[in-house]
Amino acid sequence: MRLENKVILITGGYTGIGYAIVRACLREGARVIVNGLREEKARKVISELGTENLVVHTQDITDETAPEQLVKIAIDTFGKLDAVVNNAAIIQSSNMATTDMDFLKRMLAVNTLAPFAVIKATLPHLIKTKGCILNIGSINAWSGEPNLLAYSISKGALMTLTRNLGDTLFRENEVRVNQINPGWVLTENELANQKALGKKEGWDKDIPKMFAPSNRLFKPEEIAAAAVFLLSDECGPVSAQVIELEQYPMIGRNVSKTW
Repeated sequence: MRLENKVILITGGYTGIGYAIVRACLREGARVIVNGLREEKARKVISELGTENLVVHTQDITDETAPEQLVKIAIDTFGKLDAVVNNAAIIQSSNMATTDMDFLKRMLAVNTLAPFAVIKATLPHLIKTKGCILNIGSINAWSGEPNLLAYSISKGALMTLTRNLGDTLFRENEVRVNQINPGWVLTENELANQKALGKKEGWDKDIPKMFAPSNRLFKPEEIAAAAVFLLSDECGPVSAQVIELEQYPMIGRNVSKTW
């Protein structure tokens, strides 16, 4: 198994992409500490996956005590820490008119500052195991859509953090840092978000080719498959890289009317 005996901390792992990564890591032999925000979701995770090689901890990742608490759980339970997946995030629409300072601060607190705090807390243990960090970003990090201003700012900052630390930490301590920038992923939260925006039932079955040349959105399991590679030893010395998981080129995209 590709992650056998590795101890991996995953934030935002009760639903969506995070949950898919939790399941994939367990299948590959990892021992997992998973953090999330809602206790009812934690109970669902336990009922579906059991407690063998899995510990859940419900706490807002922006709480000052959360990073150290997660580290303590990892060390007390499994004795070491090999990898961190920073997946917890807020995805919410906003533009210049609707983004006030409080909204932007909350977005940055969850999507950018919390990953930094988790890295800071876990780094001494990752140095010992020559471990790795995987940040889950978004293709919106490059500029974002008109109604994803605050979210795009937060993911752009996360991408710079990844490239900077992926160079410095690997040179200094052999700790790899990489990022996945997914495109449009069909998660339960995305279904709820689109419903709130007025989309009708079955909207995901009729995605314009401009957004999905394959006529479908990504599955969370497809993002998780890439995550397993980046967390595994077979990834080799890859660090400071941001991998786009999208259906079309980010630069030089063909927008002809044939689409």
